[in-house]
Amino acid sequence: MIEKYDLQTIAKNTLRPRKLARNGKAGYVASALLTKDDNVYTGVAIDVACSIGFCAEHSAIAAMVTAGETRIKEIIAVHRDGRILPPCGRCREFIVQIHNKNYDCAVHLPGDRLVPLSELLPERWDV
Repeated sequence: MIEKYDLQTIAKNTLRPRKLARNGKAGYVASALLTKDDNVYTGVAIDVACSIGFCAEHSAIAAMVTAGETRIKEIIAVHRDGRILPPCGRCREFIVQIHNKNYDCAVHLPGDRLVPLSELLPERWDV
């Protein structure tokens, strides 16, 4: 049985790699996040040739915002090969732009590390 907040397993179970249209693919990276209200949201990356796709973290955050929440406690992204992926710079910025207090959310990193987003996004430009 999966523990309710085993975000790594939840993300892995969200992976569904597949080809989309001619130059697109989806589901090779999945993300799961836990909100301050203890709800879990998931999403997958969508990669398309024209560069308008988005990361798995964006997809999970969109699901969270659609449900009316904005505060993230913890977030993870997992590649289809099982590796934990750190959020890219765009995702790091997106997370904090959704709610100022997300600057303190916990981010899963390779090596079973869990660090606050503030360590990955120092010296805020919008303070």
